[in-house]
Amino acid sequence: MLALPNCPGESVINLLLRRGALLLLGFVLVVPLGARAEVVKDLYTGQAPVTDRSQEELARAAREALSQVLVKVSGSTEVLSLPGIPAALRGAVSQAQQFSYARTDNPEEPLAARFEFSQRWVSGLLSEAGAPLWTANRPSVLLWLVQDSPEGRQFVNRETAPDLVRQLEADFRARGVPLRFPLFDLADAAALSPQQAWSLGEVALRQASSRYRSDDILAGRLSELSGGQWLGDWAYFSDQDRLDRSASPESREAFLSAGAALVAETMAARYAVAAGTAPASGTAMTVSNVRSYADYAAIVSWLEGLEPVEQARVEHIGGDRLQLRLSAQADASQLASLIQLNKRLVPAAAPGATGELRYQWQSR
Repeated sequence: MLALPNCPGESVINLLLRRGALLLLGFVLVVPLGARAEVVKDLYTGQAPVTDRSQEELARAAREALSQVLVKVSGSTEVLSLPGIPAALRGAVSQAQQFSYARTDNPEEPLAARFEFSQRWVSGLLSEAGAPLWTANRPSVLLWLVQDSPEGRQFVNRETAPDLVRQLEADFRARGVPLRFPLFDLADAAALSPQQAWSLGEVALRQASSRYRSDDILAGRLSELSGGQWLGDWAYFSDQDRLDRSASPESREAFLSAGAALVAETMAARYAVAAGTAPASGTAMTVSNVRSYADYAAIVSWLEGLEPVEQARVEHIGGDRLQLRLSAQADASQLASLIQLNKRLVPAAAPGATGELRYQWQSR
């Protein structure tokens, strides 16, 4: 623990700067930020089944794995048809940093090849293709899904439909979106019944979800018709917005994949950063109510953990105000969209004419 002398009239941060204590930044254990977002792991890793360990199968699996990575990092399947991407896919095996074989739980496809690609190479490939980049800091989505079955309408969870839960987890993982399920405990039962959820009513769903502090909610209903066809609807709530999608999928699996796609592509449209939009001089950012070195370290470390942010440089510190210059591959509006994922950085005002970002730090 760093002991500080009592120096009336001088802020802790100024004292630390004056004594060169910022050299310790790389060793600080940052206080958790209580952010809305989670850091998605394995964004640059893909896995595909193989029938054997031949070079032909390895090359095919590498193409599939790289396709998975590009979709996760960009947020859209449309990236696969952009200029330069098909050629990169053909040479995917030569761009893999490492690969390994793994046994799977699927008896029909018992062997898979797992590939890891360079973050820098993938980012450069997408930038050259004109595709956006979606940071690994992503909101989680809370899912309420009701299935109409012979036993009646019931929530899809690990007890009622474990196979559907596994499929949902795989679909959302493939799109790089953190997925959460309600606890389905007594509190949930009192807050929302399957019949209420079936109606996809926004008020009831938001109220039932409030205990989970999730700004992103996906609700769905699915039923099988007498002829074997499927009919379903998705409703996606984010902040104050609502998106509805109806579907007549060929299978339950197709319906679940459509829900994951709806969330991923909507989130990516909101948070992904387009290449070539950042000002050369960087973006100014001011944070008030920064009262300790722990506050300072948490803010700077979190900002520099965002993929588009190359550096958060301190320009001035006065009292409890921290003035930064963000060198980033994003403009002020795009940065504001990413920063809103952190609940402790509360906007103090809309970006001014100069594009300056202004926030107030919320201490615990």
